[in-house]
Amino acid sequence: MEEQLVSNLSELGIVAGILVVTFFLAFLVNRFFKRLIRKSSESMKNDPTNYLFLRHALVALIYIVGFGIAVSMIPRLRTLANSMLAGAGILAVAVGFASQHALSNIISGVFIVIFKPFRVNDRIQLRDLSGIIEDITLRHTVIRNFENRRILVPNALISDEIIVNSDFEDGKICKWVDISISYDSDIDRAKEIMRSEIEAHPLLIDNRTPEQLQKEKPKVDVRLIMLAESSVNLRAWAWTKDNADAFALGCDVLESIKKRFDREGIEIPFPHRTIVQKNQA
Repeated sequence: MEEQLVSNLSELGIVAGILVVTFFLAFLVNRFFKRLIRKSSESMKNDPTNYLFLRHALVALIYIVGFGIAVSMIPRLRTLANSMLAGAGILAVAVGFASQHALSNIISGVFIVIFKPFRVNDRIQLRDLSGIIEDITLRHTVIRNFENRRILVPNALISDEIIVNSDFEDGKICKWVDISISYDSDIDRAKEIMRSEIEAHPLLIDNRTPEQLQKEKPKVDVRLIMLAESSVNLRAWAWTKDNADAFALGCDVLESIKKRFDREGIEIPFPHRTIVQKNQA
């Protein structure tokens, strides 16, 4: 009886030791990759995608192997496992049907990491959702929207969607600044005001080619794009280094242009209609 008790306690001690080692290894792997990701984020490339996905995969593998070894150390569970192997074929089919969505998410996650349609820290637009890729786990892609909320999208779903990636290959953004003026306003003066206000903004970058510089093309191109019912529509093309700068520049220059228009008598019109009333005899 005492020998049986000692044997059981010994088995429990071994299992507990295996579980402790498993959790400790998972902790070390997590800590190592967090440091690696932090260094990657501080570097010029700023692409921790591979490290994040590899961290999730290794931690999952450590837990699976650790718990598997712990189960095999208990004779009763080992016997149960051996008996279950007799029906492994049926079990494999059942597990396959039950986990096909999970497996498709894992495989899609691997393809995302390999082919990189988007990476961690990329700004993307998915349907009516916009945000920044924060993490790519074994099952989900984590998107942080601009309200600082996290949206979890299954990897299998996002890999089949059409995505607008603002940081893919070339991160530069051409920001359209559209403003309408009245038909009575001076078009040339309005275009000059738009150009000067945008060129004075610190976030603007010079995207002209050497040929355009040689021909002395303006840094900001402003054109009349439409003669609408109640307005003359003007558009300026402004280049910034990324999407965040494009948003900030667009907000700032709309305000500064509006103030310049007010000071110099350039009217931004309201829609209006001419109504003709006919008297009936």
